Amino acid sequence: MSDLKKFPAIFYKTDLGNEPVREWLRSLNKKDRTAIGTDIRTVEFGWPIGMPLCKHLGNGLHEVRIPLNKRIARVLFCVVDDQIVLLHGFIKKTQKIPKEDKDLALKRKKNIRI
Repeated sequence: MSDLKKFPAIFYKTDLGNEPVREWLRSLNKKDRTAIGTDIRTVEFGWPIGMPLCKHLGNGLHEVRIPLNKRIARVLFCVVDDQIVLLHGFIKKTQKIPKEDKDLALKRKKNIRI
C-alpha cells in the first residue's frame, strides 16, 4: 500500500467546532475503534471501493460497513474536493439504514464548509 492517501478522511465539523463522528468513535471501546479506523483507512487508500466495504446510498452519500462483534457499525460519508468527509457514525440495529440517520448525514452534508 502506498504511503499517499488517495482521499484523506476528515471529520465533519459543526458550526460550534464539534466533530460528531470523532465523539461517537471515542464512546466506543478500543477494539471497535480500531476496526472502524482500519476500514476507513482502506477507503482512504483505495477509493472508490464497492461492496462489501462501501455502498452508495444516493444523493452523494456513501457508507462504510464495518462488522463488529455481533454488531454492525456504519459511517456515512461524502466526497468533497478529493476528501472523504465523515458525516455520521452509528451501530446499525435494523436491516435498513434508519431514515433519521440518513437524513442527519444529508443535513450535515449540506452544511459542509471546507
